[in-house]
Amino acid sequence: MGPGSGPGPNPLGCSGRDRLGGQRGQFHCSRPPACQWRPSSTQPGRRKTGIAHPADEGLGRSHGGLTTKFHLACDGKGRPLSIVITPGQRHDSTQLDPVLAGIRVPRLGGRGRPRIRPDRLIADKGYSYPRCRRLLRARQIPHTIPERRDQRAHRAARPGRPLVFDKVIYARRNVVERCINRLKQWRGLATRYEKRAANYRAMVVIASIVVWIES
Repeated sequence: MGPGSGPGPNPLGCSGRDRLGGQRGQFHCSRPPACQWRPSSTQPGRRKTGIAHPADEGLGRSHGGLTTKFHLACDGKGRPLSIVITPGQRHDSTQLDPVLAGIRVPRLGGRGRPRIRPDRLIADKGYSYPRCRRLLRARQIPHTIPERRDQRAHRAARPGRPLVFDKVIYARRNVVERCINRLKQWRGLATRYEKRAANYRAMVVIASIVVWIES
């Protein structure tokens, strides 16, 4: 078994109560050193520097329970252009400005500023609010958005120019629905495996890159 761990010096010239036969003791505590706590950014309660984590982590209560929602804009071929992550209870119309602000389309040849204004925006009735239409008019973005039933009745009671709505153009709105369904084919996006909102958005971006490559 080797020399004892007495108070006298051992043949290697090492002594002490935490040494056993000249070797550094590995069992001087209840668990091995590999399991002991060490200051690190990966410890619970700590976050890596340089990464912005929202306070709510993109989680909110909606009709489906604790959920997350991603808002996006896509081009005419169903390829994502801008992605915003919010809690599940956040209304779509509140994220129109952030989604439009995230659009950056490089020009052919890579020269000049990227395009930030689409040729036309097609959205559903969830964006039929005065603040949304004012935002689109301020950015000079032509849009096709149907009115809700209560808005049509309110407008009919007042004289003035009727709202222009083209059903043929609005029929192309199914492109964004197909884009979202294509992204949700990734099981991790449909169920949100990631705990951090930044990680979840990164997965949506990766799935969007795959959509662009396959298109």
